[in-house]
Amino acid sequence: MTYTIHWDDHALDVAARYLGEDQQGLMQLFEAVDGLADDPRPPDSRDFGSRDRRRLHVGRYRVLYQVQDDLDTVTIAHVGRVP
Repeated sequence: MTYTIHWDDHALDVAARYLGEDQQGLMQLFEAVDGLADDPRPPDSRDFGSRDRRRLHVGRYRVLYQVQDDLDTVTIAHVGRVP
């Protein structure tokens, strides 16, 4: 089953701000997010308050997202960068 990836506008705006500084890191981030379509709970992700709220670290970045199994949807809620 393939899930649809939806980006919250704020999360996408934050990711876009990092584009000028770290294109390669963002490419890795977007590849990891794309992979959530096939496996929304990969082994390197962690629960973030519940089984459906998840956290994923990709290099210097972290992604918070919500899995909705009934809608086959993953919503990217937040992108942050670890100093």
